[in-house]
Amino acid sequence: MAEATEQPATAKTRKSLTGFYVAVCGVIALGLLGFWLWRAYTVWWFDADEAKRRQAEAAAKLGVPVEKTVDLGDGVKLELLLIPAGRFKMGSPADEKARDEDEMQHWVVITRPFYIGKYEVTQEQWEKVMGTNPCEFKGVKNPVSNVSWNSCQEFGRKLNGLGIDKGQFRLPTEAEWEWACRAGTRTRFCSGAADEVLADYAWFDAAPGGRCHPVGMRKPNAWGLHDMHGNVWEWCEDWYDRGYYAKSPRCDPTGPVAGAERVSRGGAWCHRTWFCRSSQRAADAPTVADDSVGFRLVLVPAEP
Repeated sequence: MAEATEQPATAKTRKSLTGFYVAVCGVIALGLLGFWLWRAYTVWWFDADEAKRRQAEAAAKLGVPVEKTVDLGDGVKLELLLIPAGRFKMGSPADEKARDEDEMQHWVVITRPFYIGKYEVTQEQWEKVMGTNPCEFKGVKNPVSNVSWNSCQEFGRKLNGLGIDKGQFRLPTEAEWEWACRAGTRTRFCSGAADEVLADYAWFDAAPGGRCHPVGMRKPNAWGLHDMHGNVWEWCEDWYDRGYYAKSPRCDPTGPVAGAERVSRGGAWCHRTWFCRSSQRAADAPTVADDSVGFRLVLVPAEP
């Protein structure tokens, strides 16, 4: 009789242990899921290896190269790099050194990959398309400057009119520009927070010469883009609104529908380091041209 009464007790114990193991596995699974969700929705920065992996993955999905070269003729070429879609915090945290009040940090999602110039548009590229050179600091590989936002629009229209690519050239939106500049970083510059290290990546007022310099002479960011900080300011597509970040749409923001000034980003050869920060915003009337302001192009890949 004793043996007969032990069997149900043993079966009950096994059932209890099975339930315990199932519960533990469930807790672990929920924990892993929670950790993944936390990373997906809060951890938006990444290193250079991850940046390259994302570029390669985006290129493979689209069936396009990571690096694209557009021939403008007579040996003049426009080099572009593919920037994958992604999610990041645009703007700067409240404790960032030298931040401005118009940089309120907010989430932005770039939903579609795009190409952007590996370098700022150069004088030889401008001359090839426009037939003029408005620059004070002449040099075929120097970034073009003294160009207004309006004249950059004309450059894009003429370039698209040449029919050399099925995609459409335009200025980057402010959000696209910052996503491209940061390249997975959350610091003041793509090189980190230190002013001293920035000198390896940018031309600013501490650099010799007191003028802009040929593109590509400083280190690139993790995407492979040069001179995102310094050298010349870069026009963006957006109208400027000091309070726009508080009402900006989450996905692919394009700026206010109207305004008096257009945004420029990145700082220039004549400015201190804080003007070169990834989140620094500047603006001017679209008719204004200055020897510290140029641009780089975005190419939106054609639909397959």
